[in-house]
Formats: sequence, C-alpha cells, structure tokens
Amino acid sequence: MSTDLNDPRFTAFGLFAEAFTGLTNRFAAQFEEHRLSAVEFEVLMRLARSPGRRLRMTDLAGQTSLSTSGVTRVVDRMDRDGLVRREACPSDRRSSFAVITEAGLRRLDEVLPGHLELLQQWFIGQLGPAELDDMLGSLRKIRDAVNPCATAGTTEERSAA
Repeated sequence: MSTDLNDPRFTAFGLFAEAFTGLTNRFAAQFEEHRLSAVEFEVLMRLARSPGRRLRMTDLAGQTSLSTSGVTRVVDRMDRDGLVRREACPSDRRSSFAVITEAGLRRLDEVLPGHLELLQQWFIGQLGPAELDDMLGSLRKIRDAVNPCATAGTTEERSAA
C-alpha cells in the first residue's frame, strides 16, 4: 500500500469525527428528557438566535444538516407540536418562514441549562480561553469553506452583503 495510513490528515479528521460523535451521544439523552431530537433542538436554536426569531425555510436548510425537504418535514412536525409556525413571505409567494413560538422558546428554556452544563463539562471546559478562541476561528474557516450557506439569513450575512 503506497498511501501513508499515519498521514496526519486522517488523524485530524478522525479525531474531529470521534469528538463530534462523543459529544452528540452525551447530548442525546438530555434532549430525549425534553422530548426533542437533536435536529429539533438545532432548529429551535437557529430560529431563537436569528433576527426576528425566524428564518426562510431555505436558509434554515442551509444552516442545518437537512435538505430542503428534510426541513419541511421537521418544521411540519414541530408546527403540529406547537414549537414553530410557518409564516408566508410577503416579498416572495414561493417562500415561507419558520418562526419559533412561545412554546418553542419555553422548551428551549427547559433544555438550555442542562445543555450548557454538558457543553461546559465535555467541550468548552476541556479548553483554555486561547485554545477556545483558536478553535472557534478554525471551525469558522472550515465551516465557511464547506458550507457557505451556513450564515444565510443572519445579521452577520446581511452586514457582509
């Protein structure tokens, strides 16, 4: 075999994947306690942190790991549960917004204290302040390269435009 299996590129991605999987597994049980999936939590967080607490469905798809049809299914389910609602886009009849509801905000308020504890214990608390700053810069650089739609609909994108 001519490929060096000890290539540090394999190690870097392997460590990233193992860390992500480990964190995801730690968070899953806590989300279940609050009757949320990881994807539903991500949708609520994206909406709560967005201007007007809403995003176009296409922007929400760009910011998550879901396809446009996947976002539609998740938002439809969350709409039935009263966590989000759809609003028509006044400037484009083909578009609609997903908007977090008061019930969705209350659910986030229930989840966030425990989630922040887990983040601190298993992620942020493992790093010093300079390491965290470096990691955030590196992750943004990688995210922007592989997923340029990730900031679609945010204030950050609007000020850059």
